[in-house]
Amino acid sequence: MEEKKFDPNSLIGFALIFGILIWIMYQNKPDEAKIAAEKAQKELVAKEIIKTEEVAKTITSVAVTPGDSLQVAQLQKSLGSFAFSATLPSAKEDFTTIENELVSLKIANKGGYIVEATLKNFERFKKGSGELVKLIQDNNSSLNIQLFTKDNHTLNTKDLFFEPTLTKNGDDQILSMRLKSADNAYLEYKYVLKADNYMLDFEIQTQGLSNALVTSKPLELQWDLKTYANEKSITYENRYAEMYFEYEDEKTDYLGQGTDKTDNPEKVSYIAFKQHFFSSILLSNEPFSKAELYSNNLVIDQDVDTTFTKQFKAQVPLAFKNGEIDQKMNWYFGPTDYTLLKSYDKNLEAIVPLGWGIFGWINRHAFIPLYGLLSAFMEHGWAIILFTILIKLLMSPITYKSFLSQAKMKVLKPEIAELGEKFKKDPMKKQQETMKLYNKAGVNPMAGCIPGLLQMPVFYALFQFFPSAIGLRQKPFLWADDLSSFDSVYELPFRIPAYGNHISLFPILASIAIFFYMKLTTGDQQMAAPAQEGMPDMAKMMKIMIYVSPLMMLFFFNSYASGLSLYYFISNLISIGLLLVIKNYIVDEDKIHAQIQENKKKEPKKPSKFQQKLQDVMEQQEANKAQQKKK
Repeated sequence: MEEKKFDPNSLIGFALIFGILIWIMYQNKPDEAKIAAEKAQKELVAKEIIKTEEVAKTITSVAVTPGDSLQVAQLQKSLGSFAFSATLPSAKEDFTTIENELVSLKIANKGGYIVEATLKNFERFKKGSGELVKLIQDNNSSLNIQLFTKDNHTLNTKDLFFEPTLTKNGDDQILSMRLKSADNAYLEYKYVLKADNYMLDFEIQTQGLSNALVTSKPLELQWDLKTYANEKSITYENRYAEMYFEYEDEKTDYLGQGTDKTDNPEKVSYIAFKQHFFSSILLSNEPFSKAELYSNNLVIDQDVDTTFTKQFKAQVPLAFKNGEIDQKMNWYFGPTDYTLLKSYDKNLEAIVPLGWGIFGWINRHAFIPLYGLLSAFMEHGWAIILFTILIKLLMSPITYKSFLSQAKMKVLKPEIAELGEKFKKDPMKKQQETMKLYNKAGVNPMAGCIPGLLQMPVFYALFQFFPSAIGLRQKPFLWADDLSSFDSVYELPFRIPAYGNHISLFPILASIAIFFYMKLTTGDQQMAAPAQEGMPDMAKMMKIMIYVSPLMMLFFFNSYASGLSLYYFISNLISIGLLLVIKNYIVDEDKIHAQIQENKKKEPKKPSKFQQKLQDVMEQQEANKAQQKKK
């Protein structure tokens, strides 16, 4: 074995590599002096921030004594041209209240905005608790404008003190809140509250601030609101809490449910923070050129998140004109009542979700006027019952047509079964002969489906109507203490997924009624249906639906408005009664059979365009099939 020898070249190579590494490490070594300087600079900045915050805190807590040069100097440093505002007697934590028969509004000196909005005629949760609905309280809302001054200060109006001046003009209360930079230079919020009205005038204007503010770009008005839960079921309430807005000449839209929803519409006329039965709305006489809107769901766990439902934020520009701002607006703090909102003639009723197209039309022009008339003369529970009876009577001709069609199909079933046996090996021919039999007997097989389709718009419209009917709120009926919420008769010690932690009685009654209604109608449909391939499976499916549909009703409506469940209960009871009357006293199957036999003797009616087209398609398919067999 050859002995290894010392290689000086390797030693030199390792030495060079080591030296290069040392050099690299040295070059990347932190500059301690530089680090120390940066650290000192950061500490200095932090101290200045703390100092500024302390000064600001002082500004927001005490008024400046006239002639106190030290305080004036501090204010001048922190507030620049708006230091004058903190030297006034109003520079303290104080409030001014304006109110009428409907609403009470508390406006703070600090920030100049509404810090409490109370609706005098509405109570939270259970009626009789004495706790009024407050849309704004305990810092859940803010209104702010960020000011950029020419002396390089950035100020937020929500942190500064306004000077209040309250006057009256007849029954109108006029509150002027001014943020002053001098006696005749100010930013003003002007509130005008009229008697017996939820709507107040609101104006933002400036005077003499062109020398103090940067006017090359608009000011940004920021409005935030965390909506309080005011109803018994926070989950149900949250489902209908939305941010609506009108833009581009009476187009309305909403942000939708979920987290971190945003939109940036243009030409915005109003922004509505809707809390199911109550709304806070900002309107502008001259539409905002644009808006930045944000909505966030705050109910993640309904057992824990029980205070707030949504976080709403809106930011809109206030444009300068000739160096000043004069933006005329309105505030609305009140119920989400379709009739009341419509009375303002500002398209505010569009925030009430009545459904689109034909569904909304039915609600606006039929159900709202009819129910409003009934509820004006009787308690709401009885109004719902009479309302249901009237609707079912109006729909009874459709119910009759549907049952009559089923009876005709039942009479024809033996003959259809014969055709099925005769053309058992030729399904296409069987269908053709069946269609000829229908035409000859004067029976339309689609007549049983069309009435059901005609009832669907009414069904969906009612599904939208009841959750939007604020008149049901806290109105009792029988065991239900609030027709706008669930009618709990027993609280469970645990929560069942998709059902809840309570048992509501009206959904149980509605489910039982649906079960017997489906049992009755499904049996007739099965007897009337012709025997065809695959029908055993269809029959099995229909039998399953008899049990599944009531169960779905039971789970789905357990936390819904008891007024809606009451409607479905009464509606299905009436439907059962109508069907029994029609079946036993109106429709005579023997007469129907005799009439069909008479129709057969007559010349067959000319088939409709749809029937003719269907027959042509079937004949073409038969011809193609025959052609393929020849090949």
